[in-house]
Amino acid sequence: MQIDFVFIIVVLILSVVVHEVAHGYAANMLGDPTARLEGRLTLNPIKHLDLFGSIVLPGLLVLSSSPFLFGYAKPVPYNPYNLRNQKWGEAIVAGAGPLVNIAIAVFFAILIRVGTAGAFLSPSFVELSSVIIYINVLLAIINILPIPPLDGSKVISAFLPLGLSMQYSNFRNMMERNIFLSFGLLIFIIMVFGDPIFRFIGTLTSFLAGA
Repeated sequence: MQIDFVFIIVVLILSVVVHEVAHGYAANMLGDPTARLEGRLTLNPIKHLDLFGSIVLPGLLVLSSSPFLFGYAKPVPYNPYNLRNQKWGEAIVAGAGPLVNIAIAVFFAILIRVGTAGAFLSPSFVELSSVIIYINVLLAIINILPIPPLDGSKVISAFLPLGLSMQYSNFRNMMERNIFLSFGLLIFIIMVFGDPIFRFIGTLTSFLAGA
C-alpha cells in the first residue's frame, strides 16, 4: 500500500492540533485561562491552523520527498505569570505538547502489537498506524530540541541554575522575536545532525510498532 499524500498531511495537522490543545489544557489546569477564554481548547482544526505552517510547509516537504517532515499550528496563547507554579509551570505547559504526541504514538503502537498478536489487523491498518506513530514521534523529538521557540527551550530553562536560566531566557526572548533566525538555526541543526536524528526517530518508531 502506498501511503496517500493527503493522509500524511491530515495526520500531521491533527497531531499538531492535539499538541497545541495539550499546551492550553496544561496552562488552564495550572491557573491560566487564556487559551480557554480565546476558544482554543478545542480539537476543531480551523481554530488552530496556520496556512503556511500547517498546510503549505508540510505539503512542500512531502511533495519534494524531503526526509524531514515538519509542521506547526498557531501557538496556543498563555500567560506564564498566571501559572500557579512559577518554577515549573512554563516547563509543564511546554512539555505537555510533546508528551501528548508520545502518548498518541504509544496508543497506536499498542494497537499494532495487540492486533498483530491476535492476527485481526489488516496490513494496511498497520502501515497507516506506523505513519501515525512516526509523525508523532518526530513532532515530539523535534519539539524538545532546546531551540527557541520550540518547547524544549522552555523546558530546559526550568532545569538551569538561576543565573544561567536568566541568560538563557534573554537568548530565548531574542530568538522568539526573530522567528526567521530561529528556523534558520533549526534548519542548520537538521542539515548537520539530521541523519542521526532521523535514524533515531525511525528506530524508535520500529521499536514501538514491534517491527
